[in-house]
Amino acid sequence: MTTTGPEKALSRELPALEARLRRDLDGEVRFDDHTRHLFSRDASMYAITPAGVVFPRHAGDVQAAVALAAEHGVPLVPRGAGTSLAGQTVGAGLVLDLSRHMRRIVELDPGARTALVEPGVVQDQLNRAAAPHGLMFGPDTSTSNRATLGGMIGNNSAGSGSLRHGMTIDHVRALDVVLSDASTAHLAPVDAGERARRARARTREGALYRELPRLVRENADAIAEDFPAFWRRACGYRLDRLDRLARDGEPFDLAKFVVGSEGTLVLTTRALVDLVPKPRRTVIAVGHFTSTQAAIEATEDALACDPAAVELMDRTILDLSRKRIEYATLGTLLDGDPEALLFVSFTGADERELHASLDRLTALWKRHGHGYHTLRAVTPAQQSSLLKVRKAGLGLLMAASEGTRRPLAFVEDTAVDPSRLADYTRDFRAVLDRHGLDAGFYGHCSVGCLHIRPFVDLADPAQERTMRAVAEEIKDLVVAYGGVNSSEHGDGLARSEFNRQIFGDRLYAAMREVKRVFDPEGLMNPGKIVDAPSMTENLRDAALPEPGPLRTRLSFEVTGGMRGAADRCMNIGLCRKSGSGVMCPSYMATKDEEDSTRGRAGALVKALSEPDPKRALGDGRLHEILDACLMCKACKSECPLGVDMATLKSEALSHHHDLHGVPVRSRVFGAIRALNRLGSATAPLSNLPGRLPPLRRLMERWLGIAHERPLPVFARRDLTSWHRRRTTRAAGAPSGGGQQGTLTFLADSFTTYTEPAVGRAAIELLERAGWRVRLESRGCCGRSSLSKGLVDEAKAKAVHLARLLTEGTEPGSPVVGCEPSCLMTLRDEHLALRPGDPAAQDLADRVRQVEELLTEAVDDGRLRLRDDAWPAGRRLLYHGHCHQKAEVGTAATTALLRRIPGARVEEADAGCCGMAGSFGFESEHYELSMTVGQDRLFPAVEAEPTDTVIVASGVSCRQQIAHGTSRRAWHPLELVRAALEEPRG
Repeated sequence: MTTTGPEKALSRELPALEARLRRDLDGEVRFDDHTRHLFSRDASMYAITPAGVVFPRHAGDVQAAVALAAEHGVPLVPRGAGTSLAGQTVGAGLVLDLSRHMRRIVELDPGARTALVEPGVVQDQLNRAAAPHGLMFGPDTSTSNRATLGGMIGNNSAGSGSLRHGMTIDHVRALDVVLSDASTAHLAPVDAGERARRARARTREGALYRELPRLVRENADAIAEDFPAFWRRACGYRLDRLDRLARDGEPFDLAKFVVGSEGTLVLTTRALVDLVPKPRRTVIAVGHFTSTQAAIEATEDALACDPAAVELMDRTILDLSRKRIEYATLGTLLDGDPEALLFVSFTGADERELHASLDRLTALWKRHGHGYHTLRAVTPAQQSSLLKVRKAGLGLLMAASEGTRRPLAFVEDTAVDPSRLADYTRDFRAVLDRHGLDAGFYGHCSVGCLHIRPFVDLADPAQERTMRAVAEEIKDLVVAYGGVNSSEHGDGLARSEFNRQIFGDRLYAAMREVKRVFDPEGLMNPGKIVDAPSMTENLRDAALPEPGPLRTRLSFEVTGGMRGAADRCMNIGLCRKSGSGVMCPSYMATKDEEDSTRGRAGALVKALSEPDPKRALGDGRLHEILDACLMCKACKSECPLGVDMATLKSEALSHHHDLHGVPVRSRVFGAIRALNRLGSATAPLSNLPGRLPPLRRLMERWLGIAHERPLPVFARRDLTSWHRRRTTRAAGAPSGGGQQGTLTFLADSFTTYTEPAVGRAAIELLERAGWRVRLESRGCCGRSSLSKGLVDEAKAKAVHLARLLTEGTEPGSPVVGCEPSCLMTLRDEHLALRPGDPAAQDLADRVRQVEELLTEAVDDGRLRLRDDAWPAGRRLLYHGHCHQKAEVGTAATTALLRRIPGARVEEADAGCCGMAGSFGFESEHYELSMTVGQDRLFPAVEAEPTDTVIVASGVSCRQQIAHGTSRRAWHPLELVRAALEEPRG
């Protein structure tokens, strides 16, 4: 990690600054090494360790932090979601994380079509609030589920809708800001009289109203001659805006002037922004092309049809999307194997006009020989898979990283007039070819902006030199085409160095003067836009030391070791989203960076980069950061780079135990099968502790099991004893004598002893479907041991169970179960526990979901479901298990539920339930567990009428739903069993 000169010079000020900040701020203050490391990175290729981090709760905190930093001569680095691609939000100063607490929508005025927001408000959060009024925020970024309005203002963000709605600068009406001397100002358009009045004040604000008009007058010729002509700009300071206002006699508007200034001029504490009408209807034409160049050449015809957006996606991203459960549906919609797609969107209220636009475009492309197929997506259902992949372009491209060879953002944001885009792209590709670089192509053809990210390994000094050479050539190329070097991602550390050449000496000198007027001491996010370091300083990968030796229990060979697995994270911040998906439940609850997948991955990278990584994995602060991870595994599927934090946490915990010993509670939960078997054998006596408050308090004191949490109720007659006592005559032989063959049913450690009715339903259904069921109840999958870091114990259990499940069975015969966490462990963690073991791979390949087999049986007529059964015709709200979603998805389960006659199945997008096995039982995690459930799951269940049937696959999910909503949740197989038509005779 790079330690800069300014950081060393200021280090003696930091203890005093930290003490003053803790005294004067209401928000949190953190100066520990782990927090500083987490905030040393954003989504760029840079890393600079900050002095410390504060989390302001309100504008007063921001003002106090600015005042104290100025007093101690410490620079300030404002930060929203930390998704900047050019390095705007990393620096050696004091980071102000404005995203955690300052996230209120203060006022939304539908009549005026405005919203007053704090800087931490997320774009999708604002859009959800505005949607009931038919409104939305115009700029539509691909990162809308985590991008903050403050960050968008600092960056002048745009997105796919900029052809219609322009950029953020076009939607800002007024800003409340803190200036570099800690004074405050309200920036909004003012007439000449008000400007003159403000200019008379001998304050920092007064200087702005005096000096900026002078700068505009003195540089009028340079502004007219040297500013890039292309409108879509996110670079430099917007003197052109002030010049145009002066020439047109319009009010003087500093609010718009500071948009895109990357925190180098002011810190925004509130913003009044415009809202625009939300399109009533959208239709999309998806052109299929045999090359990326052919797709780009079809852009002009698309623009002739007056679209809302034209977006490009090349084969690199398409191929990556096909490998992810999250995006796999796209492949079923495409025709053939296109090299590139062009998404052309039309919006409006008149459906006939929209379809006519599709017809015009299709005819025009056909007439000019563009593409070989055009897909028409006219319903939200048809569009969802397309839009999901389009928005995930960056993340999917990043997933192609191999070690430190990554698709980097340094020439990814240029833009030229769309009429010149095809020629420009051809020349751009020639530069890459000349330097031997591959790249992914995607972006906004409608506005001439392509996000082209070459694959570069910055750990190789030769590749670093190549990167710089390419950056300089592309800078010259974009100037030759009359374009801009940054059209929506900003200057940051990647492009600021080139601003003198982009704007010329006169304009660059004027911009330096702008910086001096706003920030005489140079403390506001220095090194961005003007007076920047070389683009090759402070590079993230080049700064990482070689990892120290570490022998791991789980296999991380595919990612180049444990540090490589954590360092796959490129900080794009999808784990900071809220309101959709599962990842990351703890962040959704706390909004704390260290509780995100990204934060935990960063903490692990720090530990694993130490000379003695094993000792570093035992660090208490690291353990604190990892502790709130629910191990839901959502990051494995939802993180585009597949950072599997559950596996990383298991490994880290094992090393922590090596140094500090295994807590008693961890041993208890790790032995959950034995505990549950004992509980069942001694029921109902074993159920007494759950009902007696004094005993519950003793359990909390001795084991840390929350007294508020209901304990599972043990069944005296467990699944094993039920199955053992059955006789062929009493239970009936399998339908058709087992024509489908024999399968092995895993009696899991949970439902076997606490909900045996679930297993009974599964076995009876499978037998009726023609399967001979072999019950295996003598082993544990090791899931509970893994969750507690007892990896050696889990491995022993895995070896034992694999033998039990497969020994004496037909090769390839299915292995099934009804508890997703146990079943998915067989096909995931067992491979990491036993790398290269053919027996582990054989078992993983055999795993099937009961729901798959039963759906086939219903469709084949082997199972018949009654239309007069109690679940028939009912509304079913289904909540899938996190591990199931991460490994195989929920399609098989919802498909089976839809086979129940008349059932209306809706899958709740309710994230993680928050229970996460033992996590929700633990005293220190109980509150967080319930907060996660209250985020979306509990409200979704509580909103349902009483006759809606709640359905959940996971035992923990059903427990959490019952505790949090007092509603019973059924296992899907229980409902199907209830609907089963009994055999006649």
